[in-house]
Amino acid sequence: MPPRKDTDASANVPSFYGAELRFKREAAGLTLEQLAEGSFRGVPFLSLIERGERRMPLDLAQHVDKRLGTDGFFERRCEDARKAKQPGHAEYFADVAEMEKYAESIEEWAPALLPGLLQTEAYIRRVIQSGAPWFRPGDVEKQVRARRERAKLWERDERPSFWVVLHESLIRNPLLPPEEMAVQLDHIGHVINRNQGVLQILPETAVAHPLMMGMIKVMTFPDAPPVVYTEGLHSGQLIDYPALVKDYRRSYDLLRAAALPPETSLVMIEQAAEDYRNGNHRA
Repeated sequence: MPPRKDTDASANVPSFYGAELRFKREAAGLTLEQLAEGSFRGVPFLSLIERGERRMPLDLAQHVDKRLGTDGFFERRCEDARKAKQPGHAEYFADVAEMEKYAESIEEWAPALLPGLLQTEAYIRRVIQSGAPWFRPGDVEKQVRARRERAKLWERDERPSFWVVLHESLIRNPLLPPEEMAVQLDHIGHVINRNQGVLQILPETAVAHPLMMGMIKVMTFPDAPPVVYTEGLHSGQLIDYPALVKDYRRSYDLLRAAALPPETSLVMIEQAAEDYRNGNHRA
């Protein structure tokens, strides 16, 4: 058997945190299976934390402290590890950016802005500069790089299944000049087709519909319970309470029922891109 590859605890804060977790677990004589027992989390989830590749949720940190007798150490420091994990993202979004990498499925409702995982660089930059015009150029570029890094999950062999519902206004009211908007819409079609994703458009005529209050992102995982993320101005909320997650998913299902069929929606995206390219766009 080859020797075990230990985590380099000096690499970053999450790696140090994970290495300390492994040290304390082994010192207590526990396997990953034994430590995970009663935590509602899987062994792969704990293993990723020990390797510094995934954050420690607060409830799991409390469970670990209790099992290992570590006097609240992991609960006190799990927030530090989380903050250090995602440079270039808003603090309230750091957990979401990390979770996307391990999601089994991602479902999004986008009423006001295209989802970050579908944005081109030009769209990203416009959103950041419009939403935070006080940002210095270096800060803007840092956020642009962070968002483009998230989209690299579409290049992996193992990718999450993806379902997105867009409001029609997002393709009718361009955020970018016509040629750049055509590139953005082409990019959406490319991502959806390459990843066997599902895209639906909610028509502007659907005045009353579920989830009128704002965007949501639903993520499921092979080794952890599903979560819902909602976002407002300069803030976001990650929801994992099972009953509330169930309500959000039920509303998302109703939204899908109100949206146009996937085939029709993709044709609308392709036609809108062609219209922008040819100067035929009409709002």
